[in-house]
Amino acid sequence: MISSTSTTCYVHPNRETSLRCKRCDRYICTSCAVSTPTGYICKECMRERQRSFDTALWYDFISGAIVAGVISGVASFLVTLIGGFGFFGWILIFLGSSAAGTGIAEAVRAITHRRRSRALFITVGAGVIAGALPMLLLQLLGGNIFGIIFQALYLFVSVPLVYARLSGIQLSR
Repeated sequence: MISSTSTTCYVHPNRETSLRCKRCDRYICTSCAVSTPTGYICKECMRERQRSFDTALWYDFISGAIVAGVISGVASFLVTLIGGFGFFGWILIFLGSSAAGTGIAEAVRAITHRRRSRALFITVGAGVIAGALPMLLLQLLGGNIFGIIFQALYLFVSVPLVYARLSGIQLSR
């Protein structure tokens, strides 16, 4: 007869488990397990692993937000100029917003020397929004409905694009 030893999760001692973290070999329950492509690890090992990917320095946040804000301000101004082009303007907004988002992301990657951090990506996204706010407020104060819509479209396209390019998210392979 085979006897099985009773093991419990290192975080939840009242939960029996046979699952182990592949890095530290501690027993973990299903609520403490994080699935990876090569197996399960505990949340502590996952945090430690994540820290190795967060390489941004404190000044990357400042320089990234400033670069994103300045380029976004210029792009936002250009969006207001496109507003008078009718239907062709709508196409230009989508194409221009994509180009602006790509340009902002690449400029930030260059200025930060490709250092990474989720907080950095969010800060840069906020910089893009902050750069577009003056033009958006001018459109709001002027009551220009198409100017407001074009500014909103610019932000709707460029902010997620900047985040995706910086973080390495790929929609297709």
